[in-house]
Amino acid sequence: MPTQRRILVTSALPYANGPLHLGHMLEQVQTDIWVRFQKSRGNSCLYVCADDAHGTAIMLAAQNENLTAEEYVNSIWRQHKQDSADFSIDFSVFHTTHSAENRKWSRRIYKRLKSNNDIISRKITQAYDPKEKLFLADRFIKGTCPKCKAEDQYGDNCEVCGATYNPADLINPISTISGETPIEKDSEHFFFRLKNYQTQLEKWIKSGTLQSQVANKLGEWIEMGLQDWDISRDAPYFGFEIPGTEDKFFYVWLDAPIGYIASFEHYCKQSELNFGEYWNEENQTELYHFIGKDIVNFHGLFWPAMLKSSGLRLPTGIFAHGFLTVNGAKMSKSRGTFIKASTYLKYLDSDYLRYYFAAKLNGSVDDIDLNLEDFIQRVNSDLVGKVVNIASRCSGFIEKTFENRLSKECGEETLIKDFICASENIAKLYEAREFNKAIRSVMDLADRANQYINDKKPWVLAKNTNELDEVHSICSVGINLFRILMIYLKPVLPKMSIEAETFLNCSLEWTNLENFLIDHDLNKFEPLMTRIDPKVVKMMIEESKVDDAPDRQSKESDNSIAIEDFSKIDIRIGEIVAAEQIENADKLLRLRINLGDLGERQILSAIRPHYSPEDLVGRLTLVIANLKPRKMRFGISEGMLLMTGDESQLYLLSPDSGARAGMPVN
Repeated sequence: MPTQRRILVTSALPYANGPLHLGHMLEQVQTDIWVRFQKSRGNSCLYVCADDAHGTAIMLAAQNENLTAEEYVNSIWRQHKQDSADFSIDFSVFHTTHSAENRKWSRRIYKRLKSNNDIISRKITQAYDPKEKLFLADRFIKGTCPKCKAEDQYGDNCEVCGATYNPADLINPISTISGETPIEKDSEHFFFRLKNYQTQLEKWIKSGTLQSQVANKLGEWIEMGLQDWDISRDAPYFGFEIPGTEDKFFYVWLDAPIGYIASFEHYCKQSELNFGEYWNEENQTELYHFIGKDIVNFHGLFWPAMLKSSGLRLPTGIFAHGFLTVNGAKMSKSRGTFIKASTYLKYLDSDYLRYYFAAKLNGSVDDIDLNLEDFIQRVNSDLVGKVVNIASRCSGFIEKTFENRLSKECGEETLIKDFICASENIAKLYEAREFNKAIRSVMDLADRANQYINDKKPWVLAKNTNELDEVHSICSVGINLFRILMIYLKPVLPKMSIEAETFLNCSLEWTNLENFLIDHDLNKFEPLMTRIDPKVVKMMIEESKVDDAPDRQSKESDNSIAIEDFSKIDIRIGEIVAAEQIENADKLLRLRINLGDLGERQILSAIRPHYSPEDLVGRLTLVIANLKPRKMRFGISEGMLLMTGDESQLYLLSPDSGARAGMPVN
């Protein structure tokens, strides 16, 4: 019998500034499936997670709710824990980074870094809000892009032309917190000298610990030369004070990964587990981090360097996944595809989504798309139409004619053994996180099981009393095949597996795979899963749109406008007299618009994915004619077209017949 592996697994810590959404659940489900698989194989596998509870964003969110930061993060922690539990995420512990253990470990690791001469300090100049008396991160500053002059751009990059810059380069910058113009102010900050570990990191990323795509990306950063990492933030800040200072705090990304260690220590106190075997030595246990591809720099560079300097073990593997899209596009609140975990659970079973994620997930960092039509079809076809159908078809005969007892002999032993022999390949796919291939293999077996029952036609044989023994054997084989399929699917479908175990009157364990059910009593069959009604999915989408409405405007500002504000907008009917594609612009078209007495204008509009130039010439549409000309990368845009729709499809607004170019819209 193989030696039991001892494994510690973490997933990225959800930030405690709002509810969990389906993007969070993608990662937790991926991790949970892998952990459940390891347990099913007889390994010891612990799953540790926590809320990431520090930072300026959380401090400000708490203030908006008139709560202390501690009250706020405790409230979010309870929501996160409940949502994860409702998705059957089997944490060994779900802790918080705002804990005594994390404070202790953050200070301990910092002191080790400092004693190794890995910490230096120097003065830096930052944007400062004079009203709120707060240093501003880039995301809290907006202004006009210094390159293309686009307005309302963040302090680090322009979403219109793609330029990157420093907040000081913005034109007319303002603090998004107070609306004040930021000033520049000096402050002493502490830095981790990451370049001290450049050689060690070069070896580490080539060791096979990382996926090749991730290792290649990190290698590019290393080739450019590693920079010192700013690990401090100025008061006011919600977090842990840096030892020896009065107004300096650890940057949230320093204490967040340390939260893995602290949360595990919290678990060890409750379970009497040996903490040192998991964090001090690499040869006795395994350590894996499941994360999103957007945070590989923290986990692939900063984290291992910190661990190395602190004398702690490095991860056995870091597994990054891609982003979640819905219907082929980024999750959108306006379209209702930014779906909260709690909203999903009001309408649909968590096992549905767990299965669909498993059917799409693989070992790469490619993005995962939740196509809602495919989601409905795949769950209904695979789980209900194939897997549950086997148990449903066979159980009726077993219950009605054979008092819910399986046959005393195992017919079709070769077929059953074929199903069992598939276990090692399926196990290898689970181990490699190639869940989509594992699911495909299981569904191939389900097709074989259904084909066997179709070929044998027990419903025809049952009409002849002389054939009842054959009916008993066929349906008993079907139940045994169903049991094997459910063992393979148990890591993915924990809720359905519990109900299947009740029906089968046995546990579904990979280690018991070869134990046939012979002369065995079943319990009464109850429907294990029902089909998804497309109407329910539509209702979920509609509620997601409604739920977003209160969040669209800040509690500190009112987005409504007065009639005199609206009267400032000069909306005219414009005739598109020319339209052409712009070289090297994926979305923009250059349009010439006739506005009657106002003359012709050039407008650059991002409608190329929705309209071809030849279809636009001669059309009348609505134009904001008094918009300040805007300098863009491909020229000056002298107005704006009015359109409706969303990112997937935009529609021009056109007047009724009889309207003409230049007419005002009243």
